[in-house]
Amino acid sequence: MEELKEIYDRMTFLRQKGVKMKDMAERAGFSPSVLSAIYSTVLPAYFKNREKGMGEEEALNNALVWVNNVSKKKLLGSLARLKDSLFSTDYQAKAVPEDARCPFLVQLENNVQETMGRVFNFSGIYISYSISSGSRSLKIEPYLIAPAENGNYVEVGHNNAYGVTHWGTALMNGFNHLYLMFNENPSPQLSLFYICLKLPMYDRPPFLRGLYMCFDYNYNPVARRILFVKYSDSIARDEFLKLKGELKAPEVLDEKEKAYYDYTCQAEDIIRMCNIPSPRMTKEDLIVEKKILSL
Repeated sequence: MEELKEIYDRMTFLRQKGVKMKDMAERAGFSPSVLSAIYSTVLPAYFKNREKGMGEEEALNNALVWVNNVSKKKLLGSLARLKDSLFSTDYQAKAVPEDARCPFLVQLENNVQETMGRVFNFSGIYISYSISSGSRSLKIEPYLIAPAENGNYVEVGHNNAYGVTHWGTALMNGFNHLYLMFNENPSPQLSLFYICLKLPMYDRPPFLRGLYMCFDYNYNPVARRILFVKYSDSIARDEFLKLKGELKAPEVLDEKEKAYYDYTCQAEDIIRMCNIPSPRMTKEDLIVEKKILSL
């Protein structure tokens, strides 16, 4: 039975190297469907049963119940031949063209162009509302969403509450969500923050709701509820740059800002993580982390 683990590991290795299941089956004298059932169903079930404390015979019998094209007699009688064929199978490393590009990055580039034709209903200047990382204050910051001057992508701008302006880009997944993406620090340091806005079935909506994901002051990830309220349909950079971000304490908010504060700044509107210094990395770390975050 020890051979089962060696066979499974070898099949996994060959698959990762690009060897197809039908080629392995042909060399071993199995039908592709049988060998696939052994790899994807029988062996994983067998290993789980052994972890539960079953004996080898019981574990295998229980695993074979899940398939109807593999018999115990044939499987055990073919193990030696299957193992020999798998370990004698050579694999060819796939040649990577010099100009090969990451498919995901190509998809992002294509989406950038598609977004250009969809973003017109959401272009303009917005004022965002969310909770401050360092206090219970309401963070109020302007954002710009507009086609870039060269027309090649959607440009987004952000004037934060500390006097810094960030420029980034936007992507849309159809007409459901709008993603605003920025790098918070100058190149070459990468410190991404992005906002996912849910798009309503509404032409030129007066506000957008979403989540704002970034790092806190200790570079631990944090997600916050955020509200975008339309300020102007203008997409002029100079008008946007005149607007400044600010922090406002709860006691000085007007009636409308108080409603925005109640929506974005409650305890359940923030999701945090933190790192617990520990040389052991045990489940107790998870308990300590939740206690710290609940304070």
